[in-house]
Amino acid sequence: MPIRTEHNRPGITEVIMDHPPVNALDVAAWFDLADQLLAAGRDQECRVVLLRAEGKGFNAGVDIKEIQAKGDEALVGVNRGCAAAFAAVYDCEVPVIASVAGFCLGGGIGLVGNSDMIVASDDATFGLPEVDRGALGAATHLSRLVPQHTMRRMLFTAEPIGAKELEAFGSVDRVVPRADLLEASYELAEKVASKSPSILRRAKESANGIDPIDVKRSYRFEQGFTYELHVRGVADEQRAAFVDKRDADTSK
Repeated sequence: MPIRTEHNRPGITEVIMDHPPVNALDVAAWFDLADQLLAAGRDQECRVVLLRAEGKGFNAGVDIKEIQAKGDEALVGVNRGCAAAFAAVYDCEVPVIASVAGFCLGGGIGLVGNSDMIVASDDATFGLPEVDRGALGAATHLSRLVPQHTMRRMLFTAEPIGAKELEAFGSVDRVVPRADLLEASYELAEKVASKSPSILRRAKESANGIDPIDVKRSYRFEQGFTYELHVRGVADEQRAAFVDKRDADTSK
């Protein structure tokens, strides 16, 4: 299964993405991720969720091949699936720690940007390749990780940045060698899990309540432009070029 839940240490629920080759999730997997995150938060034995991945990288976003094959149906589905998964990280009743190794791209930014804490490996990179893929979205969540002008540079150039730069912004709690990432993530999770479960749940609710931006509404606003590009046919060339492993025609 692309998404699974494990309980390896007291009070910590691990929600794990394992969808080779690059953890690019299809429509069904995005919804499954949302369901498992919310279920973890409802479990009264859970005090903190550790969101992590197996394989080459944390998350490479959506399955573009699925969109190319199924068109409108898949695009609408993945838009709703991503919105559900990002919201599930945000709405999870307990704090969510993202443990990031390798690449964190597109939809991965939506997951990490809505998480409560981040631990990353020293080879982790974070980026939004959307402009190169004929889509928009997750600038909402990138704005929670980096300053405004950095977000805009990353959005317009589609170039990623490293974990050390995010650590300098205060977004990443700790950067460690990849071999040490899981243990470092457990260490932070165990600190959280040692607190009162009742207070943790109210603290999460309280923190969400004082957010200056409605992350769910602003993300859906972004998605509207993705659909506009799709309807106008502009996105077709970008997605086809990605699937065909060639440079896209950027004349339009």
